Amino acid sequence: MTAEKFKRKLVNLNVKRRLQLWLLIRIGGIIILTSIISALILYGYARHETINTFYQAHIKIRRVSDLLLPVVLSGSAISLISGALLALFLPQKIAGPLYRIEQELTKVKAGDFRTKIKLRTKDTLVNFASEINDTIATVDHRLSDMQKAINSLDDNEILPQDTREKIDEVKRLLNDCKTTLNNH
Repeated sequence: MTAEKFKRKLVNLNVKRRLQLWLLIRIGGIIILTSIISALILYGYARHETINTFYQAHIKIRRVSDLLLPVVLSGSAISLISGALLALFLPQKIAGPLYRIEQELTKVKAGDFRTKIKLRTKDTLVNFASEINDTIATVDHRLSDMQKAINSLDDNEILPQDTREKIDEVKRLLNDCKTTLNNH
């Protein structure tokens, strides 16, 4: 396979559309909110009458940057605070469900294929947890099918000796797999 086959799109909104939309709304909302607040601060400073006459204002304000400095600092402070709040609370919506999934997968790793990952209905990774649950159930079902097939072959007494040895080897490997899953 060539590297071009797996070339990544710059923006692909079709992958996990709901999660991307959820993130975009929250981040975009913060950006819009900080822009509006910064614009209101600028408007508030611009509405104040600095001095009665232009001549006095010319003397008092030597540079435009002197006038804009409080506006820039206020806008930066608002953006910094809202960005910090976003950075503090948004990851919790993703980190919490991921932590729960990791805890449940530890049980699966230990060999408990009856484990079901349960998340709150409004958590962002509910669909992901559902896919993991389906995968675990499928692996459990296939392991059971393999055990049944091996047991049915083992009952067959007509088989040649070399086939019996291969069946014993498969049984040993399957038991090793179960032991490994149960010990981890």
